Amino acid sequence: MKYVITAALALTAAAAQAQSHVQIYGVVDAGVLAEYGTPAGNSTGIGSGLASGSRLGFKGSEDLGKGLSAVFVLEGGYRVDNGAMGQGGLIFGRQAFVGLRGTFGTVTVGRQYSPYYQAIRDVADPFEDGMAGQATNLMAGNYRIDNAVVYATPRVAGWSAEVAYAAGEVTDKLAVNDDRKRQFSGMLSYAEGPLVVMLAHHHSEDALLPDHVRNTALAARYTLGAITGHAAVASNRGLAGERSRDVLLGVTWKHGPHRVLLSAIDRDDRSAARRDARQFGAGYLYGLSPRTDLYAAYGHIDNDNGAAFTVGNATDSGNGNAALNLGIRHCF
Repeated sequence: MKYVITAALALTAAAAQAQSHVQIYGVVDAGVLAEYGTPAGNSTGIGSGLASGSRLGFKGSEDLGKGLSAVFVLEGGYRVDNGAMGQGGLIFGRQAFVGLRGTFGTVTVGRQYSPYYQAIRDVADPFEDGMAGQATNLMAGNYRIDNAVVYATPRVAGWSAEVAYAAGEVTDKLAVNDDRKRQFSGMLSYAEGPLVVMLAHHHSEDALLPDHVRNTALAARYTLGAITGHAAVASNRGLAGERSRDVLLGVTWKHGPHRVLLSAIDRDDRSAARRDARQFGAGYLYGLSPRTDLYAAYGHIDNDNGAAFTVGNATDSGNGNAALNLGIRHCF
């Protein structure tokens, strides 16, 4: 009898393991960072997460039956150069959410990437929001949103959509404007064959004033053999009604372990101050394996009329108007 019980327990454990899946993953990224045109002059040092933010994450799913699954992600950032935690010391500052996935799509709740950010990172930007040439040096990122409920539709005939609402959770009961800190973000996507097009919008209520910031971007990516072209146009409305427009053109070339990235961005400030800016970025990656690569990148920004845009990377916003990155990235 004990052998029957042992076999039954083993089969039960195997079945449970087949229904649930948890994965540990991460990125270790570090390199040499040289910055130029900073207030303190030029500087060179060791930086962490230049191409991709270094991170340790846990993600998983459980099959609940009838096509329904529970899903979760817990992901925290850290610095390789000194071992400190990223995102201001948050344990899971990169992502932390739980939800359900089924034939209806996916609903998740927690700290998550905004749909707008995913359009910029995944479609518009050849640098995928990393290294010195990243698009978010000039363009709005709207990276993560707290207290967010996100719904992503299934893909039908190449079309899909994603919408997010983030509660402001203002605790001041005397607040005149109860909308403070609320955020709305959405994306409509078409992906078929070599073409990907995304229309994205983000609306964020100010934390202190009865005012808001909004960004609307149309991004496209087209792949033809070894070459991928990138393009984006963004219309921005800042606080007090300030307006600007961004235009991005870029290209990615892949051949074997080699990858070359080029992009140019023009920011047209439509306020009276005319604080325009232009950025040029160039990058090269060499794949030592599917999970490890070496990289080099350079980014330069020309600021007009007191504009103060800086060249950053996947982890830091940067201090100068130009930067050079040399590093290594390992994914596991």
